[in-house]
Amino acid sequence: MKKTLFSLILSSLLLPGQAQDFDTYFTDRTLRVDYLFTGDAQKQEVYLDELCALPHWAGRRQHLSELPLEGNGNITMKDKATGEVIYRTSFSSLFQEWISEKEAQSVKRGFENTFLLPYPKQAAIVTIELKDVRHRTSASFTHEVNPNDILIHQRGSTHVTPHRYLLKNGEAKDCIDIAILAEGYTAEEMELFYRDAQAACDAIFAHEPFARLKDRFNVVAVASESEDSGVSIPRKNEWKATAVSSHFDTFYSDRYLTSRSVKAMHNWLAGIPYEHVVILANTDTYGGGGIYNSYLLTTAHHPMFRPVVVHEFGHSFGGLGDEYAYTSEPSPMYPYDIEPWEPNITTLVNFESKWKDMVPEGTPIPTTPEKDRKLLYSKVGVYEGGGYTLKGIYRPTTECRMKINEAPRFCPVCERALEKMIHFYTY
Repeated sequence: MKKTLFSLILSSLLLPGQAQDFDTYFTDRTLRVDYLFTGDAQKQEVYLDELCALPHWAGRRQHLSELPLEGNGNITMKDKATGEVIYRTSFSSLFQEWISEKEAQSVKRGFENTFLLPYPKQAAIVTIELKDVRHRTSASFTHEVNPNDILIHQRGSTHVTPHRYLLKNGEAKDCIDIAILAEGYTAEEMELFYRDAQAACDAIFAHEPFARLKDRFNVVAVASESEDSGVSIPRKNEWKATAVSSHFDTFYSDRYLTSRSVKAMHNWLAGIPYEHVVILANTDTYGGGGIYNSYLLTTAHHPMFRPVVVHEFGHSFGGLGDEYAYTSEPSPMYPYDIEPWEPNITTLVNFESKWKDMVPEGTPIPTTPEKDRKLLYSKVGVYEGGGYTLKGIYRPTTECRMKINEAPRFCPVCERALEKMIHFYTY
């Protein structure tokens, strides 16, 4: 009963007040914008790399000028003639994580980043902003998009990567479209990939709120072939030629598996409707990574594959923060005097904006961790430890899918945040 009431309230809050604007300003195509994020810890810059046109638009057609989450950056598109904001989206990036690493103090690097925008009918002005850990603009770049520009690269109309739908509930305009890419699978291993992709799909939709709202999603497995089987493990001096050139040891962390070949990911997907990208690596080495509104990458043959892919999807789809902690030192990503934008961690600076309404009256803050296993994942409080640090950052429950692999579910706060995101995209 409570879930039904929540859904009704959420629906009333997210009524598509701007649904009519899509046909006013956009065509049923995608403008793919490729940027380079460059710099070091002291200074960052954004450069335009390439504009591409894709055949269809799979993104939202309502709440066009709203952001579901703040993220670590945002993109705003304005109609050039009127100055009206016609589309906004937010994101995080591997580059912004790298800035907090020691290497960024002495080395300048560039990272690829790709974003999908609805294709404007008339000239538009696009502004992209990167935010620092204090939520201040650290870099911005503004450019004009002429939809008739002959140098906008037309992709996806002639060659489309072989693919197979694992879940098909409707047209792309009505559903959230998830694409699962193969990484480190040769042509001879594609049936193995399709089985692994089905396992990933089943794992995600075994969790709430995805199970209850499964009819809002399409899932397609995309057979992006690699020359070599497996993925690169630099610490073992193993380097493979793979579809998106992923590797472990990102930022010298053994299990952090990522790719900086972001354009390659999107080139494989050209011509297939998609919004969110899941990449499965053909290896049994433990690891993964998920970046909000960018991609997730995880290993397909480790025993913990299923809980890990769900955890990383919590990052890439829902913008959820990590609830685990391993040091008493402050995290460079989460200053104690700033409220994190992630919905499931807090510094208590602005707890009203988080899950305060879900904390039972009389619950002490901080809350003593539960010992009763029945309450580990469900009793909402304010438990110290999260966002990688044991002190000053708080999480909603004792345990959660965003904290440990053994958790059977997301905590109630994470479930609510994910449900809100699904409604944002589909109402």
